[in-house]
Amino acid sequence: MSKPQASKANNVPDTAKSAPPAHSRDGGAGSPNQFTSFEAAMKLFHARQFKEARDLFMQALRGPERDVANRAQLHLAMCDRRLQRATVTLGSAEDYYNYGVALINSRNLLEARAHLEKALELSPAADHVHYALALAQALAGDLASAQQNLKRAIELEPRNRLIARQDADFAPLANQPPFDALIYPEKKSW
Repeated sequence: MSKPQASKANNVPDTAKSAPPAHSRDGGAGSPNQFTSFEAAMKLFHARQFKEARDLFMQALRGPERDVANRAQLHLAMCDRRLQRATVTLGSAEDYYNYGVALINSRNLLEARAHLEKALELSPAADHVHYALALAQALAGDLASAQQNLKRAIELEPRNRLIARQDADFAPLANQPPFDALIYPEKKSW
């Protein structure tokens, strides 16, 4: 029998064993961590914090990993597109109303209220605008104004009472005294 030979891996000098790989996760000494920047940027991106995410994607571009840099470049472009505000030209009460409802859906309540108030200026007898404004105000915590606008929406169109009963956004307010009496007038307190 022959004696087993030492493997070639054992002949590697000690300095080569301790050297970090060319594409290590830390990006090299003194440079920002490319992977950490990219991962943090992705969290911000998914949280819709595009400006902050954009800054971290810029850092991730400068790392040694090409794959990460390419993905950072793609996400950087997506952040830029989302940060550009499209110029919206609104002219009628319905335009302001529709845009206000879209802003409510994205939970941009302050801007939604402003657009719905403008719609109400243009069309003060529009029950659906009063209803939407009441919803925006309720979600923003302005319950007194919300109650007034919902009351007016119901006065203008009684079916708004039924709609409010089924509206999930009004559900947390249904048991509060001013809304309870408005939405469920048939309930009598003893």
